[in-house]
Amino acid sequence: MQGKPKVLIVEDEPLIAENIAMHLNDTAFEVSGIAYDYEEALQLLKKGMPDIAILDINLEEEHDGIEIAEHIKRTSNIPFLFLTSYSDKATIDRVKKTGPYAYLVKPFNKNTLLASLEIALSNFNYEHNQHIPFLNLFKINKQIDPANLSQREFEVIQAIYAGKSNQDICSELFISLNTLKRHINNAYMKLAVPNRSAAIAQLRTIMQKQ
Repeated sequence: MQGKPKVLIVEDEPLIAENIAMHLNDTAFEVSGIAYDYEEALQLLKKGMPDIAILDINLEEEHDGIEIAEHIKRTSNIPFLFLTSYSDKATIDRVKKTGPYAYLVKPFNKNTLLASLEIALSNFNYEHNQHIPFLNLFKINKQIDPANLSQREFEVIQAIYAGKSNQDICSELFISLNTLKRHINNAYMKLAVPNRSAAIAQLRTIMQKQ
């Protein structure tokens, strides 16, 4: 469904990568791609920006997941979390320097994976949006005129901006998933953006303008 946060999976073990992807099927998230090594991860990040990345630390090669995290910090404005079997002090010390938004130790299950993704997105959005206390419909519509957002589309965009999942938005606004999909598609078209990350970035830019 349009508007679901897109997840990049970086994991060198195909069975684990497919297991993660399977856990994300029919949830509030969708898989944007699977990378099995450092170079493939960089290519997928460049090709189509995901909304969040799950990074395995040990990729059994010269570069590891921590280096991918460092690359994301330099070039991409998206959250990431680590999924790893490593919990020793040396690894944790390296990890802390990258500022991950969650850290999940293998073995994992579907519930802990989904909870970690939700927390990571929520932490990221809070950190990046706290200097912009609220969105202003009038200011947004002034910037995108004449393709103005409706009040309901604005409410949906506010929830997306706050990092809420599609299920949470449906519950809060008392609307169906199909109705939500229509509002998201319309809002993205009016904002001239292709996905959730681009919509949030565009809204930040609009609200920071004088």
